[in-house]
Amino acid sequence: MATRRDKLLFAVFGVTVLGLLLPLFLLGWYLWQGSVVAEEQRLDELAQKLGQQTEQAILDARDLLDELNALDVTPCSPQHLNQLQEAAISRPHIRAVGYWRAVERECGAGFVQGDALTPPQASRIYDSGLVAWWPDPTTAIGGVELFLMRYGQHDVAIDPRLLVNPGLLEDQEVGLWVESMPMITHPPGADVPDPELFEPGLTVDHAEQRLVSRSSLDTILPIDIIAVQPMAQFWQRYLPTLAGAGAFGLLLVGLWLFLILRYFRHQLSLAQELREAIAHDQLQVVFQPIVDLETGSCQGAEALARWRRDNRETIGPDVFVPLAEDTEQGTDLTLAILRCVLHELGPQLRDRPDCPINLNITGQDLASTRFSEALQRELEQAKVPAHAIKLEITERSLLNTDDVRRRIQDLRARGHRIAIDDFGTGYSSLAYLESFELDTLKIDKTFADAIGHEAVTSNIISHIIVMARSLKLNIVAEGIESGHQVEWLRQQGVGFGQGYRFSRPLSARAFRDWCQQAGDSK
Repeated sequence: MATRRDKLLFAVFGVTVLGLLLPLFLLGWYLWQGSVVAEEQRLDELAQKLGQQTEQAILDARDLLDELNALDVTPCSPQHLNQLQEAAISRPHIRAVGYWRAVERECGAGFVQGDALTPPQASRIYDSGLVAWWPDPTTAIGGVELFLMRYGQHDVAIDPRLLVNPGLLEDQEVGLWVESMPMITHPPGADVPDPELFEPGLTVDHAEQRLVSRSSLDTILPIDIIAVQPMAQFWQRYLPTLAGAGAFGLLLVGLWLFLILRYFRHQLSLAQELREAIAHDQLQVVFQPIVDLETGSCQGAEALARWRRDNRETIGPDVFVPLAEDTEQGTDLTLAILRCVLHELGPQLRDRPDCPINLNITGQDLASTRFSEALQRELEQAKVPAHAIKLEITERSLLNTDDVRRRIQDLRARGHRIAIDDFGTGYSSLAYLESFELDTLKIDKTFADAIGHEAVTSNIISHIIVMARSLKLNIVAEGIESGHQVEWLRQQGVGFGQGYRFSRPLSARAFRDWCQQAGDSK
């Protein structure tokens, strides 16, 4: 059956995977959008060039008609026809130039001539007198539908195909409209949709599997250009970039998942190793002396667990204690540490129960009767009195429940003294502490470090001391490292302390020797 930690690890793993897939999806979306924007810019630039070419050709033809109307020559004379011919030849998109008298086209020059150059009905008649025929079957010569313009006594016939630069288009399908009327498609006969069907810009037409770009040029003539590109061409152009970025993203995701899996496997294997170490009493315990700040005599010690794995790697309690709690081994760990204490210091505790060993317990230990019953059983087997083992509870583990209060009362009734550890790092208040039966308050090292500094914590420690004295609690300051800290604490009425100023954590034998050298005559 999966433990709470296992479930938590798998839940975190699931969230991690989702957390990776989401950035990967966003990366794909960003690259897709970037490719679409790049293609939109490319097609718009193409359309603008085509529009400008068309507009320039029409305006040039209009200027040419003005020039021809201003000629001072005999109509249809050799000189006139020669000038018409030169005008047609000098402009590749103009296929013919002609002269009109009233409603009759009397003569002309260029590459095409015939009745088709006099279609029956004009497409546009402008106030300026300009008459235009848009390409349609009535303007076709040799299968090519021409664009015709007449102004004054002259006309021009423009081949729309020559307005489009084939090298510019590559494999695009393009349609061009002037004044909302179709002018040309490329390639000829291409099925290019009407501009009115699409908004300006690029549209991804999933139904037809194509990209449709609509661009407008509205400088002098209103011109619309529709460029159509199959999705296959789009992918061909941008797939290498998308694939490269996608592969890099997948590589990063794979690497991250590998590291996460490796971490989880390490954590799961670490939890199993800890279970084995607890079951076979493979944990080690060191003891940090607690001294009387006035006399320097040893008043006991705090038991600190150490775990050295089979590969000689040392795991600190900041790692394996939370690991034990998360895998519901917290009480097993506490009892394993207790057995180690009783094994190494049993005789001393039987002889000197007034020099107790502090055992750290957790909220899990107080959550049920299992720890209390096992604690009593172990002490009875070792013939160690209850008051030789002092129990330390962290402030954050001191749950505000009647069951916890009742179990603390039972433990005190047996003879155990109760200390609240790391006080000041949580959110306990005076009223909260008054609701529990406690004996000792241990001030966290953070506040001892602040002694002599203008830090906020240096003011808080004074309030903590006053509060503890008002509750008639013994006070132990942790993490003492200097003489001025000892002097300040002594002046404030703090009776006991522990820290490197007195001793580092010691083995059981070294602890017994240290107590003798410290002058403990009790």
